[in-house]
Amino acid sequence: MSCNNQQKSSFEHDLVTKATPWTSEPSSNPSDQFMFAIISDLNGEERPGIFEVAVEQINLLKPQFIMSVGDLIDGGTEDTTKLSAQFDFMDNRVRKTETPFFHVGGNHDLTNMVMRKYWEKRYGKRYYHFIYQNVLFLVLDTEDYTENRFQEIYVARARAIELLDSGKQELAEQSEYFKMPERKVGEIGSEQADYFANVIKNNPTVRWTFLFMHKPVWQSEGDTNFKRIEAAFGSRNYTLFNGHLHAYSHTQRNDRDYIMLGTTGGAQSNQNENAFDHITLVTVNESPSIANLRLDGILDKTGNIPLHGDTLCFQASKCKE
Repeated sequence: MSCNNQQKSSFEHDLVTKATPWTSEPSSNPSDQFMFAIISDLNGEERPGIFEVAVEQINLLKPQFIMSVGDLIDGGTEDTTKLSAQFDFMDNRVRKTETPFFHVGGNHDLTNMVMRKYWEKRYGKRYYHFIYQNVLFLVLDTEDYTENRFQEIYVARARAIELLDSGKQELAEQSEYFKMPERKVGEIGSEQADYFANVIKNNPTVRWTFLFMHKPVWQSEGDTNFKRIEAAFGSRNYTLFNGHLHAYSHTQRNDRDYIMLGTTGGAQSNQNENAFDHITLVTVNESPSIANLRLDGILDKTGNIPLHGDTLCFQASKCKE
């Protein structure tokens, strides 16, 4: 279905591929009000059991669908057999949420050209948009490098990980990869910027717009392509979500909310009090209401964290030995 302002349905998109980056289409909602959940980083040294608890908690909340901000698998390989096993494992876990799930790629999911092509074969598009209940959702790819630059980053990243794995933290932090701006903020290519500028232009009457991405490309001083996307909004309302740094923060930029999510199972610093596991629940009516629900605070009908979650640590700074 194409996004067309003449006749709106509950869920619209412009994908023509058989493969789609969502598990299923969200069902129609009789009310203008709806809820969606967001999970944040679960990879980058995933901590066992956390995501499984989050799945049970999302099932208690019953949102219309679930968004993500990337780093869904460990990745970092050119072995398609391993990639298939990792994505199969992730998708099987997601199916237990009992609600549509929208994939967003992070640096662990899109680490090299092999992974980029694998993603496109499996999920159709790395960046895309859809409309639900006349609300526009933009999913960006912040690993949108030229092929040559992609390979340079991949090689430098592999070397840095090798140093880290051998206990050479100081050498790793002095390596080429740690000096690359893309390591923290990623990049948006010109074709992607053109795509989203046109989507924004062609959908001027939506109620609100949400942006989802992995890396905080908006923090890049040099990425003029993302600035073009921001400029395309003019005075329109939007809210941005990203992940990657595994710690929660909120920024007001251009008089809009730019929200960096924490984790839903990814590694945490025990020195950072803003590093905690959570689910973000967004209720959309005239404007969005955003609630961050910590996993250690979502209890089932017995008054307990599901799946014996009381045995797990959801905030490293509070679980120091």
